[in-house]
Amino acid sequence: MEEEKEEDGDEEAWLQLRPAEPLPAQCCGSGCKPCVFDIYCQELAWWEKAWAKKDKSLLRRKKEEPHSAKLSPEAFQAFSISAVEPLTDDTRQVRFDLPGNEPLGLRPGQHLILRGTVDGLEIQRAYTPISHGNSEGYFEVLIKYGELLMLAAGTGLAPMLPILKEITDNEEDETFVTLVSCFKSFKDIYLKPFLQDQARYWNVRTFFVLSQEASLDRLPWSYQEKTHLGHLSQALVQELVSSCRRKPFALVCGPSEFVRDMALCLQGAGLTEESYFLF
Repeated sequence: MEEEKEEDGDEEAWLQLRPAEPLPAQCCGSGCKPCVFDIYCQELAWWEKAWAKKDKSLLRRKKEEPHSAKLSPEAFQAFSISAVEPLTDDTRQVRFDLPGNEPLGLRPGQHLILRGTVDGLEIQRAYTPISHGNSEGYFEVLIKYGELLMLAAGTGLAPMLPILKEITDNEEDETFVTLVSCFKSFKDIYLKPFLQDQARYWNVRTFFVLSQEASLDRLPWSYQEKTHLGHLSQALVQELVSSCRRKPFALVCGPSEFVRDMALCLQGAGLTEESYFLF
């Protein structure tokens, strides 16, 4: 009888070590490779292997593997928060330390999954780091956007898209987004179907600035009202900032000259350096 009780108790202990299956809401829906469910399957396989061998040290060794600044596509890693800087009433810039003073190693536009526990509930969200990819010893993300103004030129649109999709994929996220994309001509605009789809969300506005189009009449009617010809000027930036429901936090990405000009335009529109981020 005592042997049976020991076996039952041992089985219960093993079941408590079994990894918890993620909730559907914990998937960001961005097609991550691996997805949180891929990670769960991998952790479950490790647990089943350890259980079959009745060797809990296999699990401990996995947990005790040294951390690397290089992110693992198969498992979450713990990073320490070294600074939290309030930017607006509901926006925080959070800095995470990286071991070994190494860079994070993500390419522009790539995002990472942050997981933590808040009031006893596990929360998981996708974030695009706002720090430079070569920043050594740390990476930074913006958490809880209230109103975002995104100014992008050409391929500078790329890092904006994961942030935008993260917002629209989360039904509980009420962040307002104004996305302004600058291109030479209408044919140069890429991902038109995606941008059109995103513009259908109640909290998203999209605008285009085309520098080499001669007339709006040549554009499809659905683009004419939200397209400006010429360049993104001080007056237009002022108009965009003023049209936001509250003071926005701005993200700027594009060629160096564009980024420099937009910083001056945002300052002219009343935004301080703490209210915008330059990629």
